[in-house]
Amino acid sequence: MTHFPDLTGLGPTRDTLHRYALAIEIFPRAHAEPHPKWWHIGLRGQPNGFRTAPMPLPGGGECYFVLNLHTHRIELYAQRAVVASWDITTGQTSAALGQSLIDAAAALGLRADYPRARYESHAPRAYDKTHAARWFAAVRRAQQVFETHRASLTGETSPVHLWPHHFDLATEVFGKRVVEIEEHGQVQSFPAQLNLGFSTGDAGHPEPYFYSNPFPFDPALAQKPLPHGAFWHTASWQGSLLPYTAVAELPDGEKRLAAYANAVYKAARAGLEL
Repeated sequence: MTHFPDLTGLGPTRDTLHRYALAIEIFPRAHAEPHPKWWHIGLRGQPNGFRTAPMPLPGGGECYFVLNLHTHRIELYAQRAVVASWDITTGQTSAALGQSLIDAAAALGLRADYPRARYESHAPRAYDKTHAARWFAAVRRAQQVFETHRASLTGETSPVHLWPHHFDLATEVFGKRVVEIEEHGQVQSFPAQLNLGFSTGDAGHPEPYFYSNPFPFDPALAQKPLPHGAFWHTASWQGSLLPYTAVAELPDGEKRLAAYANAVYKAARAGLEL
């Protein structure tokens, strides 16, 4: 496929993948080496899907989970070999799947008080292989654009992650500006930052979209023009949004996305000291 695919009808399959990704995420959250910016819980893209961060095993070596979008299975690797796998096309509830994952991890010696409420649902899950393949193709193309954009930046940048919580693909660049925020009576310092992401829809914007959100957000940014139908978004969150329809099935879709990312970066760069 040479363009961003049509994602019409993705919703039910997306929701299933989201639930299953949340079920996988509890393991690196509990067992992977923690990162101060929580990068250890993001899923990293690979040619056949997404994988968790590696997790050390009690007897030595490591294990990790893979969400394989070629075989449509979740795979548990230990010492680089698949030791268990689960078919994700059968409609299994996330509660049942999660328990099976926990049992398999326990067989390897991994045990914890896992936050089951993050993923548990007893509703049957819908899954369409064609929709899943189109979603993965869209995410892979977005990842390629994000990686190219990320390589052009200076300063600290995050890896490109699929974040299970919001089920969005994203990367961030951190600025030199320091922002102080008071929370619960305590003042905390954070670096200014600019993200770039791809969401397949949420309550605030049900249709798929790309976003790039400066933190902190300067209201004056809303006066700066953005290309290809992108606009500054200040309703439920502050940042910018490029509808997926502005790039879907177009021969220059990747160029449009790259132009959008560059435009937001140039607009926000001075204020964030990027």
